Amino acid sequence: MTAYVFPGQGSQFPGMGKDLYDADSNARIWFEHANDILGFKLTDVMFAGSEADLKQTNVTQPAIFLHSVVNAKVLGDAFQPAMVAGHSLGEFSALVAAGAMEFADGLKLVAARANAMQKACELQPSTMAAILGLEDDKVEEVCKTIPGVVVPANYNCPGQLVISGSIEAVNAACEALKAAGAKRALVLQVGGAFHSPLMEPARVELETAIAYTPIVNPRCPVYQNVDARPHTDPARIKANLIAQLTAPVRWTQTMQHMLADGCNKVVEVGPGNVLQGLFKKVSRELETSAA
Repeated sequence: MTAYVFPGQGSQFPGMGKDLYDADSNARIWFEHANDILGFKLTDVMFAGSEADLKQTNVTQPAIFLHSVVNAKVLGDAFQPAMVAGHSLGEFSALVAAGAMEFADGLKLVAARANAMQKACELQPSTMAAILGLEDDKVEEVCKTIPGVVVPANYNCPGQLVISGSIEAVNAACEALKAAGAKRALVLQVGGAFHSPLMEPARVELETAIAYTPIVNPRCPVYQNVDARPHTDPARIKANLIAQLTAPVRWTQTMQHMLADGCNKVVEVGPGNVLQGLFKKVSRELETSAA
């Protein structure tokens, strides 16, 4: 059983998507359609922008979504997923690729999500940090002892968990986690505290947009970040998408559940190869590839 997985923020790179644009006439149509929907030339930033240009949240999220979805579309009949999942932003790419959401609706939601998250970041200085070499339950336990807002945000793979919160609380947690045995605690260069309670203003803003977006049954189960479980019911998919902004990304658990449900091959669709690497940390025998 083949799982198709879609990357999140951090996978962008200068020139992303240009090979698809140049090689495939259908891809060009989708890229230009996205420019029209957004009202600006996203492809100019993707193809010719700098790393700094691509790091702007309002550019990064639509760019990764567009690259991923177009990549899936040009696969045509070869795109035969038994299951799909996406890491954070990638969940929107997965839903569109699996037919649960129309391309234009998905792109508009991603653009709205990026802007809402950017605004939430500006309301309070906040950050994230990668904690390496410590058990998940130990990280959870230490975070609970720190005053202020700091929570587990991304369960990426065993021994790699990203925490999120206010700058003071994240810094304090990093020191406490190193004292508790973490090999490394690295503060990340991100815009704010994604997947934490500090994203509540963004969740409220996006809730209405998601509620009014048509979502139908996908062609295969979508393993969602919030509970790492497969879903096909549109109402449940919507509720999980809304909750995703303030809840952790349970990617470790998603990978484990996919493998337990019969996944023996993983194809990463979109920029980069981060997700292939994470799957290999869960199962070295697993066959992984890029689309």
